[in-house]
Amino acid sequence: MSLTRSETILKMIVEYFIKTAEPVGSQTLIEEYNLPYSSATIRNEMSALEKMGYIEKPHTSAGRVPSTKGYEYYCKHLRDKNLNENLRHSLQSVLNGKVQSIEEVIKRSCEIISHMTNLVSVVMGPEESAEHLASIQLVPINENTITAIFVTDKGYVENKTFILEESVKPDEVIKCVDLLNQRLKGTPIDGLVEKMEAIKPVLSDYIVSHDVVYQAILESLLRFAGDRLSLYGREELFSHPEFKNDTDALMRVMKLLDDASLLRKADYQIEEDSDMGVSIGDVEGNPDVALVTAKIKIGPDSENTITLVGPKRMDYDKALSALEYLSSELDKYFNDKGGHTNGGRD
Repeated sequence: MSLTRSETILKMIVEYFIKTAEPVGSQTLIEEYNLPYSSATIRNEMSALEKMGYIEKPHTSAGRVPSTKGYEYYCKHLRDKNLNENLRHSLQSVLNGKVQSIEEVIKRSCEIISHMTNLVSVVMGPEESAEHLASIQLVPINENTITAIFVTDKGYVENKTFILEESVKPDEVIKCVDLLNQRLKGTPIDGLVEKMEAIKPVLSDYIVSHDVVYQAILESLLRFAGDRLSLYGREELFSHPEFKNDTDALMRVMKLLDDASLLRKADYQIEEDSDMGVSIGDVEGNPDVALVTAKIKIGPDSENTITLVGPKRMDYDKALSALEYLSSELDKYFNDKGGHTNGGRD
C-alpha cells in the first residue's frame, strides 16, 4: 500500500491515539515513528489535515486527535487489514469442533472476539416483519410440566416451560396448540400477539381452563415477538477511559445496548452492496461511540448481524479484520456444501 506523506501522517495520528488515548503533536510523531521529516514539515501537514477536517484540536491540549472524517478515511483507505493470529486460531478452534448448534457457535465466537478486541459483541436476528411462525411444538416434561417450542421460517427457536394446573388436561393443551398452529402458522412475528388476542374467544370452545394455557403461551409469544438481542462482553466497556471515567457516557452506551431498535437504526448504515458497515460518533445520541457491523448468513434465507460496540477511539483495523474473518468463516461453516451445511442445527 503506497501512501502519500499526508496519508502516512494521518495513519500514524489515528493509530497512536487509538493506542494511547493521548492527543498527538508533531514531536511525538517524530520520536514515536522515527520519521525522516522535520518538525516544521509535519506541522504543515497536520495543519492541512486539520483544515480538511481529518483531525481536530481538543480544547485542553495542543496536540491533535482524529475526527470522525479521519477515522472513516482510515477505515476505508489506511488500515493494514491484519488479523490477529491468536484470534484466528481461537475462532478456528470453535469452528473445527464437533457439530454444534448455531447459537453455540455464534455465542462462543462472539465471546472470543469481545475478549480479544475489548469491545461488546451484539448479535441480532432478522427483523420480525421479515420472519414468520413455522410451528408451535409441545414437549411433555412430566405429568404437569410442558415445554412449548416456537420455530420460525428463518430457523430461530424460542422455548417456554410452564406448569399446568391440575384442572388442565394434557389433551386439552394439545387441542389448543393444534388450533394455534392452524391459525398462526405463516403469521409475521411482529403480528403474532395481535392475532393471538383475536383468536382468544375461540380457545374457550376447546379448553375449559383456556386462560391458564393462553396466558402461558402469550407470555412466550411476547418474548418471542420482541427484538432478539444477545450481548457478550459488556464488561469490556470498563477497559476504556471514555466510559470508565465518564458515568454519563457509560449510561448512554448502556441504554443503547439495551435497546435493539436503536441498534437496528445504526445497522441501516450498512451499504446495500456490502456485508460490513461502520458507524462512528453520534450513534443514536452517543457522540463517543462507534459500531462495526457484519451481516452473518446462517442459511439461504436467514441473516443475522454481529456488531462490535466500543469507543470512537476503538481499534478499527482489529475490529474490522475480526468481523470480516468471522463473517467469511461462518458463511463457510453454515452454507458451504462441502462443509458443515447442516452442522449448525440441533
